[in-house]
Amino acid sequence: MFGHRPDGRRVSSIDPIVRITPYLMPMRCDAQVFLQHKLDYEALARYIAALGARDEKITFMNIIVAAFVRAVSEHPEINRYIMNKQFYARNNCTVSFTMLKDPHDAAAGETAVKIKFDPSDTLFDVRDRMNAVVNANRGETNLNFVDKLVRVLLGVPGLPTAVIGLVRLLDRYGLCPGALLDELPFHTSMYITNNASIGLHHVNHHIYNFGSTSLFFGMGTVERSAVVDAKGNAKMKRWLPIGITADERVCSGAHYAGFFASMNKYMAHPELLEVPPESVRYEPGLEYHVPKVQPAAKEESAEQSA
Repeated sequence: MFGHRPDGRRVSSIDPIVRITPYLMPMRCDAQVFLQHKLDYEALARYIAALGARDEKITFMNIIVAAFVRAVSEHPEINRYIMNKQFYARNNCTVSFTMLKDPHDAAAGETAVKIKFDPSDTLFDVRDRMNAVVNANRGETNLNFVDKLVRVLLGVPGLPTAVIGLVRLLDRYGLCPGALLDELPFHTSMYITNNASIGLHHVNHHIYNFGSTSLFFGMGTVERSAVVDAKGNAKMKRWLPIGITADERVCSGAHYAGFFASMNKYMAHPELLEVPPESVRYEPGLEYHVPKVQPAAKEESAEQSA
């Protein structure tokens, strides 16, 4: 309220043309723009195999999320969101995704998780944070806050409508408790879905009007296409497709261009993510840090992943 929210602070020093857009497009579904990107699957697969030889297990999703975190450290304007037609800068960098409780049995159900990252995180820090959260939520009996909340709400007729309506109202005016916002997966910097893990094509997923996320990444199964090399020879090449949906209102096109250029660079050269950034840009007065995953947690995650 009055420009302050538990998850951010109002930003007013914005170009007038950008600032007027929430009045022209009040909802995120009004302002969705769709992008397509293809990663060089073969180059990334070779890089992942090389890391495996160093006993460093990395996934494609780890690389994409790490590239996102590093790009946010360079372009914090992307980490803004719009609530009640006002612009807010986040005081965190988070990524949410939906995961299977049992990767070998879809009948076990799924859950949504959210992970906080530090802008200085390396690729290995990102992997450790993701592994820790994924392993903590594996198994039908491991219920997180959102799982428990949904079960309670659905147990009483009419209660979901009333509670979600109240949360929307409180959120609109910045009165939603910070502890609740920390748990809700739709209040996040970016949501990502890994359709490749269940054998589906990539999608341009909608951005939820509930919550505050402004970016949605959808990974799909590997595609093949013919390309012509430098010598003029045609050959088949494999690509990892990603559908990207963005809220065009949060910043200017120039900021978006710089952000995606950074992401493309780091996804094409993930070795750059093995070391921390030389510097981090923050929104004025909104510097934040997240403790690294402790060694004991890393060892436990590695054991559970084996």
